[in-house]
Amino acid sequence: MVRERIADDIYVFTSRRYAQVTAGAILTKEGVILIDTLFYPDETQAIKDFLEGRLGLKVRYIINTHYHADHTLGTYLFPEAQVVSHTLCRQFLNSTGRAGLEQMKSQSPEFDKVEVVLPDLIFEDGFLNVHLGGKMVRLQHCPGHSLDLICALVVNDRILFASDTVMPVPTLFDGSYDYLVRSLQEMLDMNLDCVVQGHGEVILRGEVESLIRSDLAYLNKIKRAVENVIERGKPFNALEKVSIESCGKSRIPLNGFVADLHQANLRRLYEDLNNNHQSEPA
Repeated sequence: MVRERIADDIYVFTSRRYAQVTAGAILTKEGVILIDTLFYPDETQAIKDFLEGRLGLKVRYIINTHYHADHTLGTYLFPEAQVVSHTLCRQFLNSTGRAGLEQMKSQSPEFDKVEVVLPDLIFEDGFLNVHLGGKMVRLQHCPGHSLDLICALVVNDRILFASDTVMPVPTLFDGSYDYLVRSLQEMLDMNLDCVVQGHGEVILRGEVESLIRSDLAYLNKIKRAVENVIERGKPFNALEKVSIESCGKSRIPLNGFVADLHQANLRRLYEDLNNNHQSEPA
């Protein structure tokens, strides 16, 4: 796990073991607001040891930005913290999350002690503000990567923990193309100083707008590519020649994993648009 201090009282923790997934900590005189946890228990334990052992600060809140296991599995290590999420996150953790954890336990003893922790403070519409020790974190529903995803804005610092809404390549996963586009467009109006991606490097001041516009351009290009294939009546494998580079992104980040994410985006979009095309009246 890599620890980076991005402000006087804000840390970002990046996994060495799983896809450079990130978590964040906002320190206050009254305790810590922890945004997500890491996938493997030993890395989240290292976060706990640093915050509560070395710094002597209790984790008071954990923000689950969405239900995916790489962001939520470590929550069980903080039994005294209040867990906050979108209402859909709670629902998904209680169903898909439980099933996924059982599968992981059957495959690796590392997860034997992990338990699904359901958020006890949830919201659905608008914003939810979390106040602690003079800091305010504003939670906002930003679906796209997944339907339950929320972003967390540290209002005093204009630092946005964007979770998987912002990644080295925008990723649909089990969310929605249109929602992801809308969420990214809304970020352009947020006057951000810094963006913490759900995976990968922190985006610093001066780079935020260009990155978001690059993400929107990428999404537009893959949609046009998929629409062209569908209109010509071609199968999905006709999209294999649509490289990530041709859509304006590099395959280097996340040790090349982004190329796989790009192909997954094409497949998901092909399935969605093809289903819509077939359901249209003749």
